[in-house]
Amino acid sequence: MSRQGFWDNQDSAKKVVSKLSALKAVVEPAIDAEREITDLAELFEVALAENDAQIIADSEQELIRLEKDCVRIELTGMLSGPDDTKNCFFSIHAGAGGTESCDWVSMLLRMYTRFFQQNKFTYEELDMTPGEEAGLRSVTLKVSGPFAFGKLSCEAGVHRLVRISPFDANKRRHTSFAAVDCLPEYDEDIDIEIDEKDLRIDFYRAGGAGGQHVNKTSSAVRITHAPTGIVTQCQSDRSQHRNKAEAMKMLKAKLYMLEQQKRDAEVAKLYGAKGEIAWGNQIRSYVLQPYQLVKDHRTDCQTGKVDAVLDGDIEEFIDSYLQYRAEKKHKQSPER
Repeated sequence: MSRQGFWDNQDSAKKVVSKLSALKAVVEPAIDAEREITDLAELFEVALAENDAQIIADSEQELIRLEKDCVRIELTGMLSGPDDTKNCFFSIHAGAGGTESCDWVSMLLRMYTRFFQQNKFTYEELDMTPGEEAGLRSVTLKVSGPFAFGKLSCEAGVHRLVRISPFDANKRRHTSFAAVDCLPEYDEDIDIEIDEKDLRIDFYRAGGAGGQHVNKTSSAVRITHAPTGIVTQCQSDRSQHRNKAEAMKMLKAKLYMLEQQKRDAEVAKLYGAKGEIAWGNQIRSYVLQPYQLVKDHRTDCQTGKVDAVLDGDIEEFIDSYLQYRAEKKHKQSPER
C-alpha cells in the first residue's frame, strides 16, 4: 500500500484494503489479548504481594473480560473457509404467509442492518421489491466488512415468526416465513464462462419513493440465465451500466456456487439448506406469542430476549453455529 501509484487503480486498491482489514481482524485482537494478559499477570502479582484486595477484585473482573475476548478470537479462527473473508450479497425473501411474511422480511431487514452497524459492516441496497399491502417481498444487499460472508452465511436458511398478527382484526396468532440467502462476492476474473446468448437482459424503471431520475429512467437491470433459470437484478445506481455490472457479479457468484455444489457435497449441503420457505424447513424460530423465545433448531441455542435479538443481537446464534460447524467438520475429518 505504501508503493507509489497504489491508489491509481481504485478497484485494485479496494481489494487490497479489504484483504488487509480481514487480516487485521484476525491478528490484532490476538496481539492485544496477549499484551493485556501479560500486563494483568504482572498487576496481579503486585496486588498479591501488597495484599491489595481492591486491585485483586478488579483483576478478577478483567480476567473474565479477557476470557471472553479469547473465546471471540477462537471463534474468528473458525472462519477459515476460502470465501469467509469475502464481502457478500445478502438477500431476504418472503415465503408462506402473505402480507405477514412481507412484514416479517421488513423486521428481519431491520434486525440485520442493526447487526451490520454493531459490527461496523457497510451495506448497500441493490434491489428491493415492496409487498402488495405492507412490508417487502424481497430485498438484496451488498455487505462489506471483515468476514462478512463467513458470519452471514451462518444465517442462510428459513426463519419462522410466530406472533399475534397486527393485520388481523380478530388478533389471532399467525406464523410467517422468510428465507435468508448469502453469496460471496467473487472477483470479476472468477473462472466462470457465460455465453451471452444464454442471457436475457431487461431494463426497467427503478422502484422506490421520490426522485425525478427514479421515475423517468429505465436504469434498473434484470438478468435471466436461461439454462439455469437464475435471475439477478440491481437498481441501486443511477447508471444502467453499473447496475448491469453488479447484476452480472451476482449471477457469476450464483453460477460459481452451483459449480461448487457439483464438486463439493459440503458446500451443496450449506447452500441447499434453505429448502422450501415454509413449514418443516426453518433453521430458527422467533416466537412472540404465547411465550417469548428465539431458538436455533440446528444448535439448540436459545434465548428469551426476543427484543434484543430483533434489535440485532444475534452474535450468540452465529457463534453457536460456527462451533457446531467446526465440531461437525472435525468429526467428519479422515483423521478420525
